[in-house]
Amino acid sequence: MTTSSLEGQETTMYHSKFPPSRHGDDPGIGSAQPAKDEHVYIADSYSLIRRMFFIITVCSSMFTNQLGLCNSLTTLEIIGESFGVTDPGKLSWTISGYGLTLGTFVLIGGRLGDEFGNKAIFITGMGWLALTSMMTGASVYSSYPVYVLARVLQGLGPALTVPNALAIMGKCFSQGPRNMGFAWFAASAPVGAMAGLLFGPLFAMAWWPWIYWSQALGVAFLFVLALVAIPNMPIESEHMQRRTIRETLNRLDLLGGANGVTALVLFNFAWNQSLVTTWDEPYVYICFILSFLFLAAFFYIELRVARHPILPVAVLTSDIAFLFYVIRICLNIGGQTPIQLAAWLSPILVTGIATALVVGKIINRVPAASIMLFAMLCYFLTSLLMALRPVHSTYWTYFLFATIIATFAMDSSLPAATIIFSNAVPRQYQGMGSSVIMTIVVYSISLGLGFAGTIELQINNGGHTKADLLYGYRGTLWFSVGLTAFGTLLALIFLLKDYRRRKLAPY
Repeated sequence: MTTSSLEGQETTMYHSKFPPSRHGDDPGIGSAQPAKDEHVYIADSYSLIRRMFFIITVCSSMFTNQLGLCNSLTTLEIIGESFGVTDPGKLSWTISGYGLTLGTFVLIGGRLGDEFGNKAIFITGMGWLALTSMMTGASVYSSYPVYVLARVLQGLGPALTVPNALAIMGKCFSQGPRNMGFAWFAASAPVGAMAGLLFGPLFAMAWWPWIYWSQALGVAFLFVLALVAIPNMPIESEHMQRRTIRETLNRLDLLGGANGVTALVLFNFAWNQSLVTTWDEPYVYICFILSFLFLAAFFYIELRVARHPILPVAVLTSDIAFLFYVIRICLNIGGQTPIQLAAWLSPILVTGIATALVVGKIINRVPAASIMLFAMLCYFLTSLLMALRPVHSTYWTYFLFATIIATFAMDSSLPAATIIFSNAVPRQYQGMGSSVIMTIVVYSISLGLGFAGTIELQINNGGHTKADLLYGYRGTLWFSVGLTAFGTLLALIFLLKDYRRRKLAPY
């Protein structure tokens, strides 16, 4: 294929069946599948090498996201010691602060991509992540609050790249290749996690700021790579009409976005700050109450006021916190080192990638409800094994099997959910559909740490001895068992309803 013909395909104007409109005016809303696309899928015609180049670049967003989470998981104490901080509640902000920003702004990141171009926002996110990673390393010359602030700002980078990566994949591939693209996207998660778990402690052995400076250099390279590898996709709605500034602001749904972001931030802040100051402080529970008021305002705006809601009805068509406490037990009670933990978790590379790719192959032949039930059962078994695991048991018993089963859960649920949403959501909402998925996934990271930390502090008698620490850690793991058991029950109900619906459906 000649370069000119390739460029011609990359600049083909995309056409959607229906223009964006108010809630009730879109004929595609409420249907199980979006209207048939009338545009050319650019990446379908790529050569194998060009397609691999494109997929690797897009999947780098999930890789860097997991890298940013896991490169600090086993090095919390090392970083805290350099600032004179040892309080577990304060140290948890290293993870939860990153997850807070990521989970809060990922919904807006997808909307910005739909309005201003998914490639442009993707590249912006990579640039921001590189800059804030440099800032995080440089915080060594300042104080712990500055370090936490830098980690919070870091989370904004993946909030822009991850949903737009999924949207780019959805818009550039037709359904068959798209499913495998999403599978590779999910498979990049364990690779990024493993890179963070390995290189985080390795760089910390020299000097911990290099954890983030090395990340900044790698992301800067990806920033340049994305400029070349990702095609220039015209913004879908721009060719329909030239919009005024006011119309653009209306489409961005700034009022709804502001209320939604404020609700998520206040709710998450209240839970995580309660680990540091407890619920006795008035401002903690005031933030908690205000979060529900802003959440109510958000849903009112989305359902009644917004002309172009940030969470449209069409998008609503029909865990790292656990790992955090497993690692705390190993480091603080079991005596394992960060490097040893990286070796213990290394099976996720094989099982995670294999699981994601298998799901990509079978998703069109196996009901999604069945895959979700399988994932929830795996989550439940993993939580149960880790809650029951004796501290000094050998690696080849509880820990190995729990690690393998956990990757079955994570890398079957994410690609399945992504594929389902992409196939069910109209093209103009691809970025927002991806954002909904990632909001649920990553916001739970920060919120889960807040819930688990509250339980830990309430039952560990101050954590002055290893026995007290272990008792608190065990409590959080049993909390995880309860949540996953409830999730398994919900998945079973969903499967039965789906089976009944398909049985009653006409042939």
